[in-house]
Amino acid sequence: MPYPKPTRRSWAEPWKVKVVEPIRMTTREYREKCIAEAGYNTFLLRSEDVYIDLLTDSGTSAMSDNQWAGMMLGDEAYAGSRNFYHLWEAVTEYYGYQYVVPTHQGRGAEHIISQIMIKEGDYVPGNMYFTTTRLHQELAGGTFVDVIIDEAHDPANEHPFKGDVDLDKLQKLIDEVGADKIPYVAVAGTVNMAGGQPQSMANMRALRRLCDQHHIPIVLDATRAVENAYFIQQREAGYRDKKIAEILKEYCSYTDSCTMSAKKDTLVNIGGWLATNDEGLFEEARNMVVVYEGLHTYGGLAGRDMEAMARGIVESVDDDHIRARVGQVEYLGQHLIDWGVPVVRPIGGHAVFLDARAIYEHIPQDQFPAQALAADLYIDSGVRSMERGVVSAGRDPKTGDHRYPKLELVRLTIPRRVYTQAHMDVVAESALEVYEKREQARGLRFVYEPKYLRFFQARFERV
Repeated sequence: MPYPKPTRRSWAEPWKVKVVEPIRMTTREYREKCIAEAGYNTFLLRSEDVYIDLLTDSGTSAMSDNQWAGMMLGDEAYAGSRNFYHLWEAVTEYYGYQYVVPTHQGRGAEHIISQIMIKEGDYVPGNMYFTTTRLHQELAGGTFVDVIIDEAHDPANEHPFKGDVDLDKLQKLIDEVGADKIPYVAVAGTVNMAGGQPQSMANMRALRRLCDQHHIPIVLDATRAVENAYFIQQREAGYRDKKIAEILKEYCSYTDSCTMSAKKDTLVNIGGWLATNDEGLFEEARNMVVVYEGLHTYGGLAGRDMEAMARGIVESVDDDHIRARVGQVEYLGQHLIDWGVPVVRPIGGHAVFLDARAIYEHIPQDQFPAQALAADLYIDSGVRSMERGVVSAGRDPKTGDHRYPKLELVRLTIPRRVYTQAHMDVVAESALEVYEKREQARGLRFVYEPKYLRFFQARFERV
């Protein structure tokens, strides 16, 4: 009997596999031992004990043959490496900023710009916090203020641009504290903590107009700005026929500076940059990078790493590449939606976010349901994910109390060009299995809690 005709034509990744890395499935008993020894923190697992690693897309993507060829052309001169100038040219061409300072990764750029622009008592509004970004702002004396639209805090809301800035919230903050107390507005493309949700071009333009009225700069976290450009292309009127590269450059044009973790969109294992159109900021940044990172023409990176970044920028804006990249995330997400597993909707650009609060309804937030869910997923299948909830949110530096975000999520983060759709099927089936056994789950409590960014190194035990 012939198979039924498919309702749509299948698509395939715009690349073929040239090198493979073996992975292995372990037993459930072995995984139970591993996660207990890791204090129920997936960050503390050994990678060799992980079957499918969805902890992060940061530095875990596969580089192309062209990038690897570029690695062989690394100019490892201490000063004036030709690869630095290749990187500068690529950032200028595709992101549009005039000045570039390389850093070892994104948080190096966050540290430098925070130290330069923020002073004690300042307020930094942004479209939802990110862990390292907020910490650098706080260490510089600032206070982060969330000005994202309310829809971003609702996992089930289908708003197409849940990363939009609420301009009324921002205006209210300006009225309350004064524009001189706001060093810049921090904007992220495809907001990570909201579920990889994009910001619209219309919202960015409106934000630019408001900030111009009050002479407030805009600093973009461009880590996943290419994915943001893809969602603008697919969801916003007037952009469907435009190329990703064109959309990206327009999006960045409404900002003054950016920090970049090149380990995401740019398809490399290490690297980042700070870019700006402000010559004064550039002079300060390239002076400070010498203190914290390395000379201003290498910023803590080898020449070969800068060459891989430069070539990765070009590959990242290819329309076929980004369509397949986001398409794989959507493939996994749609499986879970079809099976009734609660996830953040619409599906974001770099990850599928399980709604741990809805899945483990019986576990109170102070027993860390997302942390427990990530551990249970690993036990079931060897799939490593990560918590994005109260553990990641940390403690209020003034009161010492837990911050309790409305979103209590587990992030299934898809590295670029690494896994096949068969791997996504395994992940989806494991998530469904854990969901169906959700009533058996138990919460966690701390046995070790670091002072900063506790989600990286904290240890737990079962309640």
